[in-house]
Order: sequence, then C-alpha cells, then structure tokens
Amino acid sequence: MPLRTRLRRNRGRLLRRLLVACLTLVVLVCGGVVVAYELIVVPEPHPETVVQSTVFVDADGSYLGRRGPVDRQEVPLSQVPRHVQDAVIAAENRSFRTDTGVSPRAVARAVWATVSGGAPQGGSTITQQYVKNALLTPERSLTRKAREALIAVKLDRTRDKDEILEGYLNTVYFGRGAAGVRAAARNYFDVAPEDLTVSQGAALAAIVNIPSYYEKAGSDPKVTAKLRDRWEWVLDAMEAGGGITGEQRADARFPAFRFYPPGGTEGQRQYLIDVAAQEAAGRLGITEDQLARGGYTVHTTFDLALQDATAESVKNRVKGSGDDDVRVHTAVVGIEPGDGAVRVLYGGADYARQPFNDAVSGAVEAGSVLDPFDGVRLGGPLRELHGATAPTPLRLASAYAAVAADGVYAKPRTVARITREGRTVHTARPETRRVLDEKGVFAVTARAREGSGGQPVPLAARADGKEGSGAFLTAGAGGGITRRTVWSVGYDSRLALAVALFADRPGAKKDTTAPAQLPSDPSPTECAEELSGGIWHVASDS
Repeated sequence: MPLRTRLRRNRGRLLRRLLVACLTLVVLVCGGVVVAYELIVVPEPHPETVVQSTVFVDADGSYLGRRGPVDRQEVPLSQVPRHVQDAVIAAENRSFRTDTGVSPRAVARAVWATVSGGAPQGGSTITQQYVKNALLTPERSLTRKAREALIAVKLDRTRDKDEILEGYLNTVYFGRGAAGVRAAARNYFDVAPEDLTVSQGAALAAIVNIPSYYEKAGSDPKVTAKLRDRWEWVLDAMEAGGGITGEQRADARFPAFRFYPPGGTEGQRQYLIDVAAQEAAGRLGITEDQLARGGYTVHTTFDLALQDATAESVKNRVKGSGDDDVRVHTAVVGIEPGDGAVRVLYGGADYARQPFNDAVSGAVEAGSVLDPFDGVRLGGPLRELHGATAPTPLRLASAYAAVAADGVYAKPRTVARITREGRTVHTARPETRRVLDEKGVFAVTARAREGSGGQPVPLAARADGKEGSGAFLTAGAGGGITRRTVWSVGYDSRLALAVALFADRPGAKKDTTAPAQLPSDPSPTECAEELSGGIWHVASDS
C-alpha cells in the first residue's frame, strides 16, 4: 500500500498520539514547575547587598562624610514619600502593585536572548530586579533565569508588596556610589529621603535606568539634557497613573543637583571623621570596622560652617616657607567650655598627603603659652600640665576651656549622639569635674591678659546673665626671627580657641622629621593672631 494512502488512513490516530504527547509534555513541564516552586527557597540577601555604611553629620545635621565599603543606609518605606515610591514604580514597573512578580514577556525575551546569543535581557518587574540584584549571583544562564522567575513569583506570593518595594529601594544602585534611596537623596540633593520633592523623586527614578551615565547630571550638559527628557517621561507616567495631580505635574521644575564629583573639601573632613569614628566605636563598645558596616548615623559636635571657614582662613593666611625642606603646620581647636563639645578641629591641610592629625596628636612646643598656669593649683586631667613642654592643641584648648568655665574641666568630645534606623542608641553627656578654684581662675585670666598687653576679647553672655570672663593670648617658643612655635589662644564663656603654628623638616633618618624655625615673612605672630581673630569673628556671628 502506498505511503500516502497509509498516512491518510492513520492520520487521525497519529494526530491523537501527537496531542497526547504534547499534553503529556505540558503536564510534565507544569508538574516540574510546580515541584520546583514548592522546593525552591527564597534566599537571604547577599551580605554585600545589605551591608551599610555609617554616616557622620555635624551639629546641625549637615553631611560630613561616611565610613564603610558601600554607601548605603537602610530606610523604612514609611520614611520614603509616596510620590517617590510612585515615581520609581512609574519608571520601572507600572503594574508592580497588581502583577504576580514576573513579566512573562520579559522572561521569554531573556530566554531567547540567552539561547540565540543576543544581548543580555533583564527582568522588567521590580520584584525580578530585586531578586536579581540582591538575592542571586550575577551568573547569566537559562537555569538562573528560571530560578529568578520562580523566586520572584514565590516572593510575590509570600511577601507584602511594600516589603518588596522597601528591599528594592534600599538596594538598587543610583550611581555616584549610592546604593539605596537614602544615599541617593544625600549624594544628589543633600537631603533626607523623607524630604525629597516630587521633582527630585522623579529624577532619582529616572536615574535608575542607567545610573553610571546619569550620575553626571548637573555637571555634564549632555547628560543633564538626556536625564531631563526621561524625567519628563516619568512625571507624565505618574500623572497618568494617578500618582500626582495635573497641577503637581504643571508645577514640577527640574531639580538642581549637587556637583559631581565632589570638591576637595571632602578630604579635609576626614580628620574630623577619624576622631569621631574612634570615639563613637569606643562609646558603643565595638570596633571601628563594625561601626563602619553598622549603618549608624554619628551626630558630631562639629560646626561645619566654622570648620570650612577655618580651612579657608588657613589657606588664605598661612604661607609656606621659601625653603622647600621646611613645612609649616597649622592646628586649630575650638571647644565649648563646660561641655567639652569640639566645635572646630583643623588637623592639617590635606588628609591624603598627611593623615596625621596635628590638632589631636601633634606635640607642639608650648613655650610661654603655659606661663599663666605657673604656680596655680591644678586638679584632675590638668594636673600634668605643670612641667609639660609640648602639649597637643586639643589638650591646651581644653585647659583654657576649663578656665573659661570657672574652673570646671569638661572632657573633650566629638560625638553628641548616635542613631541607627531612626532610633537613638547612644547619647553623650558632658564628663566634668572641678580642676581650678575661683582664685586660680582669676590668676590665670589676669596673667593671660597681662601677657597680651590687656588685649580684650569679645565676651559672650553667660547663662546666668552675668558677663563672662576671658582673655586673648599670643605666645610660644623662641622669639624674633627664631620663632619655633606660635600659639594664639582666646576664650570666653562660649568658646575656647587654640591656634598653633609650627614647622618641621625631614630628619636625619628616613621617614622622620625634626623641628624647624617658622619663616619670618610673613610674621608668624601676626599670622596666628589674624587667623584666630578671623575664626573668632565667624564663631561669634554663628
């Protein structure tokens, strides 16, 4: 019998067998998917995606810098404005609130790209992106893509949508080294996430698409123009989805960005962070590495405006030596009497070149700056001041701060409080003790005024309404053109300020230094007095 005839007669039977085979395959695949779904476990986020940095802020909350391997701090979704959430959803996954965690079309597209060798394709849903970036390795394969889809579905069925969105917003990369919305809000706009406006939130949502490109927004005109187009698109999507009103859309203005990369002042502030990090770790009873990875916010005692004004004053007034081997150093410390809070701490001009902090660790020859304490009975931490030949600027400032506080010594501190995830975990209290009696305070102040020719100092009003007592003294070691060190110390009831100028040159042995004379032009005495006077003026106006 001819083959064509046999096929015609058996066509129904063959079709039935083929249908059964297809149905069997579908059942096996579906069964396999069901079994795989039941067996698969949603993994914990990778350690590197959840590690947090510790951020340091000044007394007013202005950003100083951070410590940690990744610039990331977690923030509860309740602290992320709804318009910021809606902006990210509009930009990345408009069906997020209602979908099952996966986009079948995106999965099929990714599978085809893997099989055909085309360009890699990512999952289009926020849930899939979170799974891919935070829960799985960056491996690209069909097995991994299938696992990603299964985990995304299971995550969507077992976790609340807000929980998934919170995890995504805390781990997604925004460029400028910022992982998560808190770091992004700070690095792009210098605000907390809860203070992000509609325009700023839409801009951050637009950046997620190509963060390494858009991070230059504000400094690169081409990048800024392209981001603006995408920002408009995000706002239109928000309005269409009901995230914002037509009036809010019309009122939106493209936001201004912090300049990127940051300026050179960031490096100078590392002196402050070094000291505060060491103190904060000690107060919490942990290592500095644990602090850096702990997601803390360290609220320091520093006055950033005064700190920056001090750095600018030193730059403008203190000149180097004509001798290339001689290096002139400047150290400045400002302490609040009776409290110990360090308001200004200038330890060097360039942390990258000199990580050693002259203000905290530099031993500066005292000379006659300690003469007012001669013959005065000192107690507690100031007892060892008698006979000291080279105190640190921090120690000397704390001594005169005790005089300004009517004889009460307060241990210098740079940490006001420490918070974590919005909760206060440590609050610093002044550690005080009396070290001078009334007679001693009077004697030191009188001698300091005599040493400066009775030069007056602007006096701050005391809490009890009485006039504070203070003095301004310029002294040091050496005289005339042989000046080795110059100190300019001023104090009243509000601030004790110590400015030290000294110089060194390379020592006889490698990596050592030896004291050197300060250059005579410009006059180091006049330079120190102008510097302390300028800082004092800024402090008095703040």
